[in-house]
Amino acid sequence: MERGEWSIHMEDGNKSIPCFLIFCKEKMDLVSAKSVVIEWVVGSTADIKGKIGPVWEIVKGFFVVPVLRFALYICLVLSFLLFVEWVHMMFLAALAKIFRKRPGKRYKWESMKDDLENACVDFPMVLVQIPIYNEIEVYKISIGAACNLSWPADRFVVQVLDDSTDLVIKDKIEKECMKWANEGINIRYQIRATRVGYKAGALKEGLKHDYVKECEYVAIFDADFQPEPDFLRRAIPFLIHNPEIGLVQARWRFVNADECFLTRMQEMSLDYQFVIEQEGGSSIHSFFSFNGSGGIWRISAIDGAGGWNDRTTVEDMDLAVRAGLKGWKFVFVGDIEVKSELPSTFKAFRSQQHRWSCGPANLFRKMVTEIAKNKEVSIWTKFYIIYHFFFIRKIVGTMFTFFFYCMVLPLVSLMPEVDIPKWGAIVATFIIATINTIVATPRSIHLAVPWVLFENIMSFHKMKALFVGLFEAKRANEWVVTEKLGDALKNKSNEEPTTPKEPRRHNRFRERILVQELIIAVFLFACGCYGIFYGPDHYYIYLFPQAIFFAIAGFGLFGTILPSC
Repeated sequence: MERGEWSIHMEDGNKSIPCFLIFCKEKMDLVSAKSVVIEWVVGSTADIKGKIGPVWEIVKGFFVVPVLRFALYICLVLSFLLFVEWVHMMFLAALAKIFRKRPGKRYKWESMKDDLENACVDFPMVLVQIPIYNEIEVYKISIGAACNLSWPADRFVVQVLDDSTDLVIKDKIEKECMKWANEGINIRYQIRATRVGYKAGALKEGLKHDYVKECEYVAIFDADFQPEPDFLRRAIPFLIHNPEIGLVQARWRFVNADECFLTRMQEMSLDYQFVIEQEGGSSIHSFFSFNGSGGIWRISAIDGAGGWNDRTTVEDMDLAVRAGLKGWKFVFVGDIEVKSELPSTFKAFRSQQHRWSCGPANLFRKMVTEIAKNKEVSIWTKFYIIYHFFFIRKIVGTMFTFFFYCMVLPLVSLMPEVDIPKWGAIVATFIIATINTIVATPRSIHLAVPWVLFENIMSFHKMKALFVGLFEAKRANEWVVTEKLGDALKNKSNEEPTTPKEPRRHNRFRERILVQELIIAVFLFACGCYGIFYGPDHYYIYLFPQAIFFAIAGFGLFGTILPSC
């Protein structure tokens, strides 16, 4: 047999057949079988398309497109209402600045005089409440700031309302109070048997003590708030000289605004609330929501409104609405600033936003009838509270953003039959966002576009919380104290590094994964890809960045990531 030739021995007849002939025959059979399969698949696919295609066109024409077009019309109407509200609030804020409707111009204000002989007259008795719950990293901040207030030591009481469940933390807080008491500060350490009513329950219980009867006003600071020493001297005169004022609210400033991207986004949102919404509402309507901290109440206003109520997770807003319906006026003083801390982990921020979105919706459900039937305020005030304060800002503003930018707009990019006016889809939104940033937080003007994308992500969480509150679902009264880090990261970095166990690191990574956000990211990315190849418009310019932001959120990469050891 020559080289290169192979043969096999056949049992029947002892004949030798070249192996390459057999190989060629098998190859031809394989190709033939594959051709049959491909032809069958292609033919079947064509048949399926031929059957499903017309059905889909009918369904799309008679159902999908009309429903999507109807949803688009609703979104455009809501967008118009929000635009009108934005113009309204900007107009009020502009009036306040142009016509100098500053609190000091609209209300009587005189500086406090250090006259020892008339101290009882010039310096009223003030209660300073500090509610605390297991906040070990920051409790010293607020206690120290409150005890250093520039006010006669015998004319104010610092009341620490400790609801902590950790005995070690309770012991530390009590020792901190004892330290200040030894320095001559009138400080009271108060605890409760149960944590009924959460923060509202603690504040309500704190007002029941006998020594509070001597106090006319109460200043409230959360555990991470740091009032300046002259806080009382600048705020109290509004209450002393204007008996119709029930609340003086100071502006918040943030000690960790530059910590990470997450805190910068929060600063932009809250600055808009202070500079536009609260200053405008205060200057024209004399009504806005109490922020829960950094403010001073007239105790008679609290009592006249029915006291603290724990029926929702926004006890501060609940009290403000009831006091407003009793005719009390509120003053926002942007020149008085109180330092505080922003939540710097994404988990803590989401919990806070759930409470801030669910609570107002739940309160609106419970109070709308009471507000409408109220006879102590004007129809205009009731309309402002129901429509502007609750319906537009708390309901429509929360629901519209996600519904339009993360659902309707991506679906429209798949349906060329439905057209969105470009000015209403993207242009107007980014112009408004830029103007808001210039007015409220000028230093963050370069973050206007990322701010819109980030707010669209948070609108998903807010919308879920909104429906929980409106329908009073299971988590409607869930109260989770916002985590504060204080110097936790700095202290952590000074500790000796240890090698964490692999399972623990893996579990921490899994805890950060948010499946719903990742699903939305995939959906937006798919719509963007479709738009590149088939879409008549260029919505993918927005869809791809939004998908990236949702993916970042889905992997829990926004905010400070705490070390695992």
